Amino acid sequence: MAKKKITTKKKESTIEKNKARNAMMLNDAELSDVPVELCYNLFLLRQTERGNSKGVDFVSLKESIDTSTPQGKFMLTVFGAMAELERESILERQKEGIAIAKEAGLYKGKQKMKIDRERFEAVVREWRADTITAVEAMKKLDLKPNTFYRRVKEWGL
Repeated sequence: MAKKKITTKKKESTIEKNKARNAMMLNDAELSDVPVELCYNLFLLRQTERGNSKGVDFVSLKESIDTSTPQGKFMLTVFGAMAELERESILERQKEGIAIAKEAGLYKGKQKMKIDRERFEAVVREWRADTITAVEAMKKLDLKPNTFYRRVKEWGL
């Protein structure tokens, strides 16, 4: 059975373009009896498995990987494992750095929004007296609902 090869000459600049292109190619593969080789960039392992289940082989020209061969499948798996290891290492180093900064008193997280307490209490009194709605109170104070209700609870209003 002859394979149809779809190649792209230039890099896609965004993830969304890649997703749309991949979906289109996989859809073409579903509609055709001819297996399609997708070329140029290394695709996610999940997409590769999805494509393989539909009889599609993935070829990455950039990384010289062809999943129609055992070596290509092996290399894709190794690259996926390395990427996962690197991601986990980054997260671990980040947590360690934050812990060290907290111990040194340098990391305090996001600061609470400054709110004029007198004005806030006056608006909450109007809200509690049913003079204004909660939405109107939030608009007056220029606050989002979660901040508004959190401060009402924190300050016992």
